Parts: sequence; C-alpha cells; structure tokens
Amino acid sequence: MNPPQGAAPAVAMRGIAKRFGAVQANDAVDLTVATGTIHGIVGENGAGKSTLMSVLYGFHEADAGTIAIDGQPVRIRSSRDAIALGIGMVHQHFMLVEPFSALDNILLGAEPHWTLARSRAQLRRELEALMGETGLKVRLDVAVEELPVGERQRLEILKTLVRGARILILDEPTAVLTPQETEQLFVTLRGLRERGTTILLITHKLKEIVALCDQVTVMRGGRVVLDCPIAETSVDALAQSMVGRRVHLGRAEGPTASASGPVLLQAHDLAWRDALGVPRLAGVSLTLHGGEIVGVAGVSGNGQSELLDVLAGLLVPDSGELQLGTRRFTPAQWLDPASARTLGLAHVPEDRHRRGLVLPFAAWESAALGHQRDARYDRGLRLDTGAMRQDCAAMMADYDVRPPDPALRSAKFSGGNQQKLVLAREALPAPTVLLVGQPTRGVDIGAIEFIHGRLRAMRDAGRAVLLVSSELDEILALADRVIVMAGGRIAGELSIDECSETALGRLMGSGAAAQEAA
Repeated sequence: MNPPQGAAPAVAMRGIAKRFGAVQANDAVDLTVATGTIHGIVGENGAGKSTLMSVLYGFHEADAGTIAIDGQPVRIRSSRDAIALGIGMVHQHFMLVEPFSALDNILLGAEPHWTLARSRAQLRRELEALMGETGLKVRLDVAVEELPVGERQRLEILKTLVRGARILILDEPTAVLTPQETEQLFVTLRGLRERGTTILLITHKLKEIVALCDQVTVMRGGRVVLDCPIAETSVDALAQSMVGRRVHLGRAEGPTASASGPVLLQAHDLAWRDALGVPRLAGVSLTLHGGEIVGVAGVSGNGQSELLDVLAGLLVPDSGELQLGTRRFTPAQWLDPASARTLGLAHVPEDRHRRGLVLPFAAWESAALGHQRDARYDRGLRLDTGAMRQDCAAMMADYDVRPPDPALRSAKFSGGNQQKLVLAREALPAPTVLLVGQPTRGVDIGAIEFIHGRLRAMRDAGRAVLLVSSELDEILALADRVIVMAGGRIAGELSIDECSETALGRLMGSGAAAQEAA
C-alpha cells in the first residue's frame, strides 16, 4: 500500500538522543516512517536500534529530540502513552503467561468489563472478527504453553492489534521461527500493510529485510548511517553499512572437504522416546569424519535437539550405540558430559541462556563451566579463581568478546558476545568433535562472520563439526554434507554439491507432513 501523496508520516523522530551512563546509545537520530509501509531497522548489537524503538514505545524517554505521530507532536513517557497513540510492540522474547489460555493472555490488563465472563465474551467476538480480517489464526482456548512458536507469534500480534495498534514494532520476529512459519508471518505482515498498518521491523536477517521492506534504516554506533528505499540497496550493501567494512557470509572459496578423514564419531540406530512415549529419535545413524562439517537441517522439532543431547551425554537413548574414539557406549553405560569432554567431545548448546551460561555469573565463572575440576583450577578444597580470570581474559582476546571484561555479568553481554564466549570455552581446548546447535541465533552480522570463520578453522584443523541450524543459508555456507531430519528420522543425506534450498526444502517438507500426521 502506497501512502497518499503529501500525507504526514506515521512516525517522525528528530534529533533523538539517549545516554546510559558513559554509553551514548542514540546520538541525534532522525527516523521517518511512511504510513502503511514496512520499514526495516538494522544494525549490529549495540548499534542503538532497540534503544530507539524503546524510546518510541515509551520504555525510555529521550534525553533530547522530538517525536510526531501522524504529523502531531507527542510526548511518550510510558508504554501506556504509546498504546494510547496506536503504537504496539512485539518483543523478541514473548511477553506471555504460559499457563493462561491465548484468550486470557490478550484479556490480561485490558479487561473491557468488570465481570470476567462478559469480558471474555466481548473480547472473543472482537478477536474472531479481527482474525477473519487479518488471517491471524490462533486457538483462543488453548494454553500458551501448548501452542507452537509460530502461533505464539500471531498471538502477540493480535494482542497489539486488538488494543488499536496502527503502528507495529516487531523485534527479531523470526529469530525462533521455522522457514515455513517465517513465510507465513511474511504473508500476514504484507496483509497488514495492505490494511494500512505501519510496521517497523528490527532484524539481523538482511535477506528478510530485502524481501519484505519498503524502506530501510541502518544504524551504527548510535547514529543513522544509511536510509534509503529497499530498491536502491542490496544485502551486501546493507551488511557493509552495518559493520563499516565488507562482510562475507556466503560459502568460502576453495574445495569442499571430503569425508576421507578418520572416523571420529559413529552413532548407530539411536532411538529415544519422551516422557509421554512420543518417539523423538527413531533409527538414527551417522558418522563424523575428521576435517568435515556435517550440517543437520530440518523443520524445528524433528529430533535435531534430541540428537545433540544424546550425542553430548545429556540424554540416554532407549536403544542404539555410540563409538567415540576408541570407546563404545550402549544405553546400559552411556557417556555423560564429563566423560564426553575427557574424550574430546565438546558441545555448544542451542540455547545459550538456559544451557550455555549462568546469566547472573561473572563472565569468568561462565567461561569455567564444565572445566572447574581441571587440574589447572582444582586446588582441593578451593578453586584457583585467579587462573580462571586469566584464562577468561585470554578467551576474550582470542574470540574478540566485547567488552573484554571477565568481571562483567554474563547477562550484560550482547547475544553475539555471549555466543562467542560459549564457543571459546568449548573450542579452545581443541576437541576432536564439536557439536554445535544454532550457533548464530540472535547474533549480529559481524559475529556471524566471526563464528563461521572459527567453525571452518576447526574443520581445517582436522576436527569434526556437527552443525544443527534452522538457517538454510548457514547450512549451505558451512556444511560439506547435509543430513535432513524429519519425524525423528534421517530423511536424506546430500553432498553440498547436491544441496539447494529447493532440495533441502523438499526433504524438510516430509518432516512437516510427519508432524501433521502425528
């Protein structure tokens, strides 16, 4: 939808400045967003884009500058002010009460009547009409904890629209969505644009910006460095503007590694059922050779996570066996994470917040997790914390973790720097096998380039890397061969020369069909 000629912009921010202590998060930022358009806002972690949107949504009040909504000057001092002005925000980490139904989550804090029954009935009528208009289908009576991620995303969008949002801010909306869910979201957003909704999209995924947006603003160091129609730019140009130099994220030049190195890990016929008896792994066999990266692709929920956990010793399979180096393991005596580490197997988990770091810990404490009993640190009744701090500082220097402060709480680092810290902890001891899940989820473009380079370096040093990623671009950029999982089984295996998004999507589609059949 094209805005009428001469119409006031939906959002006009001028000279916005915001400082947090010594950090100038926004520095004289100007932003103009036309009505009824999708406007992308991109930048590395710490570029200032989230702060700017927090100012627009009332989480922070700007130190200087002005804001106009639909041509009218406004002062936004709280999210209540923003909502009253027709501004809604969907956060990267959903703001939902999981035991509540979808309906009650929308009702919470916006009850139209003093009796709960009448409030629910009125809101249900409004939501059913809104779902019919927008195509945002959500099962209103199902508990949020039972909804898939894509449906939770739609619920968050509905929650803002039913409160009258005409301007919608989406923060990393596809970070945890499958490719199919992402495409479904894009269809929804294009439909909202046609209805006249103005959408501000914050994301690291530049291909999505180019595919979806009308206009893009690039921020770096708290300032706007590029603002242009999407037709006048490209993925490469956006990446260069974000980082300030040329960035290479595609496949590295040179021959593809072959599976001719020594066998470092071999799994045969692995099977595992969850607590409800649902089979999550069924007859999975794979072999990892030194000097190769093996990618594992598939629609989320098809056994990739369980495979990583079984191989890392976090789950004991119901059947199957594992050969790691010269050791053979069966369910009766399966490996545990400590023995895995001793045998040269390291694991970068899919969720760095829940399983890779202890967020309240200082960085040096998180950097020592799993290694606290190493001879370098273990002093009997106490730990050599000085050596831990020293080693953390070395990790930060080697992996460009910013700020390079071992005493800073793990929660205070950006997603990219948290991920680099976890990767450094697991990779620097030079394991023979590295299991890595979603290595660049929620990570900015500079950190993606760095992490990809380190994974390739491990491969080139003769290590074996098993890479689980929901990003097909990442699989195609890194893997030497690709396994596709569907319904807890291996649906196919392709050499990288046989791989394309179409070929992988065809195999992954069998996983979606399997899930629906289940």
